[in-house]
Amino acid sequence: MTSGEGAKARWVYSFGGGDADGAASMKDLLGGKGANLAEMSSLGLPVPAGFTITTEVCTRFYADGGAYPDGLAAQVAEALGLVEKRVDKIFGDPGNPLLVSVRSGARASMPGMMDTVLNLGLNDETVEGLASLANDRRFAFDCYRRFIQMYSNVVLGLDHHMFEEILDDRKDMLGVTVDTALSADDWQALVGEYKAVVLRERGKDFPQSPQEQLWGAIGAVFTSWNNDRAKFYRRMHDIPDAWGTAVNIQSMVFGNMGETSATGVAFTRDPSTGEGRLYGEFLVNAQGEDVVAGIRTPQSLTKAAREAMGDQTPSMEEAMPEVFGQFEEAIGRLERHYRDMQDIEFTVERGRLYILQTRNGKRTAKAALKVAVDLANEGVITREEAIGRVDPASLDQLMHPTIDVNSARDIIAVGLPASPGAATGKIVFTAEAAERQWANGEPVILVREETSPEDIRGMDAARGIVTARGGMTSHAAVVARGMGRPCVSGAGELHIDLKAGEMRARGRVFKAGDTITIDGAKGEILAGAAPMVEPELSGDFAELMTWADAVRRLRVRANAETATDAAMARQFGAEGIGLVRTEHMFFDEARIAAVREMILADDEKGRRAALAKIHPMQKGDFVALLEIMDGYPVTFRLLDPPLHEFLPHTQEDVAAVAKATGLDADKLLRRARELRESNPMLGHRGCRLGVAFPEIYEMQVRAIIEAACEVAASGKATPIPEIMQPLVAMGEEMDFLRALTDRVAKAVMAEQGRTIEYHVGAMIELPRAALRAADLARGAEFFSFGTNDLTQTTFGISRDDSSRFLNAYLDKGILGKDPFVSLDVDGVGALIEMAAERGRQVRPDMKLGICGEHGGDPSSIAFCERVGLNYVSCSAYRVPIARLAAAQAALATRR
Repeated sequence: MTSGEGAKARWVYSFGGGDADGAASMKDLLGGKGANLAEMSSLGLPVPAGFTITTEVCTRFYADGGAYPDGLAAQVAEALGLVEKRVDKIFGDPGNPLLVSVRSGARASMPGMMDTVLNLGLNDETVEGLASLANDRRFAFDCYRRFIQMYSNVVLGLDHHMFEEILDDRKDMLGVTVDTALSADDWQALVGEYKAVVLRERGKDFPQSPQEQLWGAIGAVFTSWNNDRAKFYRRMHDIPDAWGTAVNIQSMVFGNMGETSATGVAFTRDPSTGEGRLYGEFLVNAQGEDVVAGIRTPQSLTKAAREAMGDQTPSMEEAMPEVFGQFEEAIGRLERHYRDMQDIEFTVERGRLYILQTRNGKRTAKAALKVAVDLANEGVITREEAIGRVDPASLDQLMHPTIDVNSARDIIAVGLPASPGAATGKIVFTAEAAERQWANGEPVILVREETSPEDIRGMDAARGIVTARGGMTSHAAVVARGMGRPCVSGAGELHIDLKAGEMRARGRVFKAGDTITIDGAKGEILAGAAPMVEPELSGDFAELMTWADAVRRLRVRANAETATDAAMARQFGAEGIGLVRTEHMFFDEARIAAVREMILADDEKGRRAALAKIHPMQKGDFVALLEIMDGYPVTFRLLDPPLHEFLPHTQEDVAAVAKATGLDADKLLRRARELRESNPMLGHRGCRLGVAFPEIYEMQVRAIIEAACEVAASGKATPIPEIMQPLVAMGEEMDFLRALTDRVAKAVMAEQGRTIEYHVGAMIELPRAALRAADLARGAEFFSFGTNDLTQTTFGISRDDSSRFLNAYLDKGILGKDPFVSLDVDGVGALIEMAAERGRQVRPDMKLGICGEHGGDPSSIAFCERVGLNYVSCSAYRVPIARLAAAQAALATRR
């Protein structure tokens, strides 16, 4: 029975005062934030008292059309009373008011994606009580104006820009630039103006009842679970919609009570590099949203960080040495307790430290590797735990080029190095423009004054992100690191003019569409496209990969057709090639004429004459691949696409090809029309070409075996060729093709006077092939599941056209994941399991693998481990991802 079942369902868990109802192990129920608040409270850390409404309430909220479960209101009232007792304040009391924050908290961190309300409980009466208690009217009315703006935006649905414009107008009128320059009278006047906006826009006054405010905020947080940005973030990070969010209600502590108060964000290790040093920022006389929203550029935590940044404003270590010492002790204790790098939010209220949140910190792939390896080498975690600490998909960040250190740098501006990596693209100033140009295939750099959660789609579409304001822990920085996007934040030299569509810096003007490069590791913005260099994978990466390779069972191969791709795959640790698409070589400009000549031939003799021209080219390609993969298998898939793909189709293209090659234009056009098919994916392709035109496959098999003989004779490498028949559906097809392959191979070996060990297999791409796998196993020594086509034929969906409607299926929850990205375990997976079982009944030692793009997808790799496949094959750049995912899958099966 869960906590939300039965007659006495429990919906609320309290924490504070060194005690808690929950614990860190209860993330599924309390969300990550609520579970960690409970844990920290039990540890005796200074956590403001509060309570958590469980994720089960969120689930019920959506299931019951926005209604709350019975008993919730009473439990909230009881928990609120306990908070009142712990802090000695009364919610809604005019003279001694308790103010609370209302925050989301899913079991997986989703920074900025859902809604938060601070200073809740303020109204025209309680603001006076707060002013009296604090002996500071300026502080009280600053809190009230913040609350009105935040509540109006989050709960009432009003645009926050309306309030910001009023504030900007007052600062302009006063001739000041920072909020701290405004007086108590200024804030009180702004409160009146803000309330007038609410009345004008809604036709009703701003709510004065604290209870109405509280339930409005609770509902808004639950509703924000399904806002567009949250849904997009969940899909991007593979977070299930069914999880829901908890709601955390916590007594307010104030970092904006003068010069002895502050607020900040800290990481126990550097989230960009993983170095073991305190990393973060704080602001004196501010509230938390000022730091993460980038409204003010914050100060460094440590003196060393301040000096490294060349900043003159004092660090927390210098400005508040006693509190800083307490803070260092607390965060060190948290890292030791959780055994991982922590991301911590804190507030100092009149010299007293409070910890508001801790969670495992989001980090770049480089940092994740270093933190995991360092913690293992420090004895904090085991090597197996270190393997599990790195998200395999994040390694993609390390597979891409960086700016050449020897190149000239035309620096436009310098900001903070918020997220490492380099990117080149065209300037765009809005998230919408980034999405639009990305959809057209244009790389872009998103340049903003500051980002907000609403920019999430544009940030995902951009190659890199630049902000003029904000620090190293701003929204832009945190989200960019999580996405693996390079980011330069706080580039104060930039002056962005959205209306003119331009930015200015150092006397230069750059318009939307101009190309720039950013270096997220140095915080530099460069004019033009800077030269890049390929990555070097060593150090922490190499060490973790060595540990991963020692525990994984699945072998990892690469899909590659060129010597360049094959060499790159070996550099990334590929143990062979699982798919050589032999037809890719046909599209080379020097070869396409011979291929077209073969297609235009009127009889077998003409085709063989053209194939004789292609043969030495194919053989040369195969020699190179076998040499590079010395001692590892190379799987050559014989010709697969329909022949019409090699011909021009329009009259203009036909005329151009005829002129360039000397081929007959009328014959070209006529043959292209003859070969045209209504549904080429299910047409005359794959092994059907080998049956109809066996001379094509004979040429390819001869080229493969001759290449293997040449490599073996040279002594340069040990060739292990595998020959794969594509799109096989029937045992009789496989028998025919196996006989053809063996006949040609034996003839070549007799001619060469050399015996080569080779293997013949089938590519399983059709449901019938899976159903009749036992028939295919008579002639096939291995099965390679072509999961791209197997997904298409199982669902009856064209991958090329699926984007038109799959998003609707994902949005409506009909599909949990795109089946072309992550393997459909229930359908396609069931066919793979069936084929594996039936094939091995006939041939117990049959080798099994997959060679679609799913071979580089971690969740698909986990499935391959569970069902006992021998290998996965993926693109060269995804080989490290597959190696780590295979290790994690192997460890999961041992638990």
